[in-house]
Amino acid sequence: MFTAESIQTRLRERPFRPLRIVVSEGQRFDIHHPDLVLVGHRDLMVGLPKKPESSIYDRVTRIALVHVVALEDLPVPAPEDGQQ
Repeated sequence: MFTAESIQTRLRERPFRPLRIVVSEGQRFDIHHPDLVLVGHRDLMVGLPKKPESSIYDRVTRIALVHVVALEDLPVPAPEDGQQ
């Protein structure tokens, strides 16, 4: 089981690495910006933007921590034309 502290630690890593939150019902929530997750003692509030690159949510969903079964790293796009 994931704790609020372990999830918050992962969200605060620098540089931020996009992640996927997987819940027991099989739903997946891709997180591309740490500001879109609010961590509580018993649940997460996840903001869902219209565009993945946005840090402004269009709607929100609440996830009980007991239902979080995995945190998966999402692939980070390679820099374009040799930019780093």
